[in-house]
Amino acid sequence: MENSVVVNKLVVIGVGLIGGSFSLDLKRAQLVRQVVGVGRSTANLERALQLKVIDAAATDTTKAVCDADMVFLAIPVGQMDTVLACIAPALPAHTLITDGGSTKGDVAQLYRKHLPDSLHRCQPAHPIAGSDLSGAAAARYGLYENKKVVLTPLAETTPETTAKVAALWQACGAEIIQMSPTEHDTIFAAVSHLPHVLAFTYMNTILARPDAATCLQLAGSGFRDFTRIAGSHPEMWRDIVLANRAPLLADLAAFKTQLEQMMLQLEAADANALEQAFLAASKVRSSWLR
Repeated sequence: MENSVVVNKLVVIGVGLIGGSFSLDLKRAQLVRQVVGVGRSTANLERALQLKVIDAAATDTTKAVCDADMVFLAIPVGQMDTVLACIAPALPAHTLITDGGSTKGDVAQLYRKHLPDSLHRCQPAHPIAGSDLSGAAAARYGLYENKKVVLTPLAETTPETTAKVAALWQACGAEIIQMSPTEHDTIFAAVSHLPHVLAFTYMNTILARPDAATCLQLAGSGFRDFTRIAGSHPEMWRDIVLANRAPLLADLAAFKTQLEQMMLQLEAADANALEQAFLAASKVRSSWLR
């Protein structure tokens, strides 16, 4: 790969919202000459070809990466182990490897397990842009515009590797933030993984009611807003919460404490305490939106 950060062959493993949108933006910026999409679903790959998200499709992962200049692992974190084991023997000596995984500590360990001699070319990443939609049809231009992408370099990752991967994300319109894998996982357990668990759990709570059908019939915009992320990819979120379960369990315990406190306030009909709790939350939410 040249200093201009033009990628001759980009292999995107997992052609969905994240990988497909990355491909579209780089193609539009003319920073990639060929994008090969790899996946398990031939129907999804055919759709990606129709939408020009990718230039070629492959189902043989090992063969696809044998002459790649860059590999982007845009797959659920639970698939990383298998895929890294598959591509490791075939990767050329110059290939950059990155990912879009929502957890970073476990992914860093997998890089060390499967690519011990190539760690200088590995740059873990987490684009903070998502949707409850999935598949190649969900990919779109501009998904990463003004969004944050967190890079968590390994100790062995060279500054050159980090700079090249950062430049590609910046070409997609993203803002780059760097931190350690541990810091990343602690923060995102609180601001991403916990909300998803709560949304899934709340939805299941409604479904367990004998009048669930009536509840859903009468539910309005508040219900829609709160449960939007409960429509997220179940397999992906299963893998995320298991991979980051220690920080997530700590946040669930903290949430349980807050919930129990609010239950006590309700039981006591403590209007002032309830209002103060709601006010504090409302102020922070309004400030965050600015």
